[in-house]
Amino acid sequence: MKILITGITGMVGSHLADYVLKSHPGVEVHGIVRWRSPLDNIRGILPNVTLHHADLLELTSLVGVFKSVRPDRVFHLAAQSFVPDSFILPSQTAATNYIGTINLLEAVKLCGLDPKIHVCSSSEVYGQVSTEDIPIKEQTPFRPASPYAVSKVAADLIAYQYHASFGLKTIRTRMFTHTGPRRGDVFAESSFAKQIAEIESGVKPNPVLVGNLDSVRTVVDVRDAVRAYWLLLERCTPGEVYNIGGDQPMTVGEILETLKRMATCTISHRVDPSLMRPSDVTLQIPDSGAFRKATGWEPEIPPEQTLGDLLNYHRARIRATQVSSP
Repeated sequence: MKILITGITGMVGSHLADYVLKSHPGVEVHGIVRWRSPLDNIRGILPNVTLHHADLLELTSLVGVFKSVRPDRVFHLAAQSFVPDSFILPSQTAATNYIGTINLLEAVKLCGLDPKIHVCSSSEVYGQVSTEDIPIKEQTPFRPASPYAVSKVAADLIAYQYHASFGLKTIRTRMFTHTGPRRGDVFAESSFAKQIAEIESGVKPNPVLVGNLDSVRTVVDVRDAVRAYWLLLERCTPGEVYNIGGDQPMTVGEILETLKRMATCTISHRVDPSLMRPSDVTLQIPDSGAFRKATGWEPEIPPEQTLGDLLNYHRARIRATQVSSP
């Protein structure tokens, strides 16, 4: 079996590659990268994966990759995924997330291939919901509250349309908050962890700068998330969409306090108005029943371990930087 991962150099893509190489050693792992893609997250597995240079916005490059690889499964994870940046760069976000998805699906169609295709949508498509909508089901109406969310609505729907119109075996996921080692430090919990590690090491002074701490989330470890994605293409039905999320609701403030308790020194925090979004999604608790019934998946790693591993990831990166500095 051959799989192709877009976004293989990101947090989720790199963990998916790790998981497949460890748990399914007979599978060939291919990934799409751009010329400027940082390889830090996959440095340790480079001898075991095959990388292909292409761009989601260049259809001809994707056609070349699909003709070469002819994958049995495709995990489409690449995206502009930072919500605040989508307010600044809405056109770029739309192009990457929507046009990029169209190009990927067109390439599969033009090459006459028949792989199973995971299209990664987002819980952000649901936007701000009322308490009556909790837990959020797949049938909950879309109320996108950011250009990022709009782009994911479009990608979600075009993936369904290519299944309905052309028979492509697309399966969509709307993953709720997921994090862990390698999470980009622009995201709240990773930013907290990085700042705490910097304060511990004397790189920066207190306080940790934060945005809205009242949003309610459930947290899934990225390593549980990629296991879910593998099961998705093993056991789920093309054309369907599935919510995937954790069980334990936490406010962003509780995530911060959990990380502060893990610190080796006293940590304070202060709200930075620049970190507040123009519009925010403050209540995201999923109903993942359909996915769990179809696959038997359950999250195995508790949020406290996830957050501890994230903090240790940033501590290790800071130590490595200090050792390499003259």
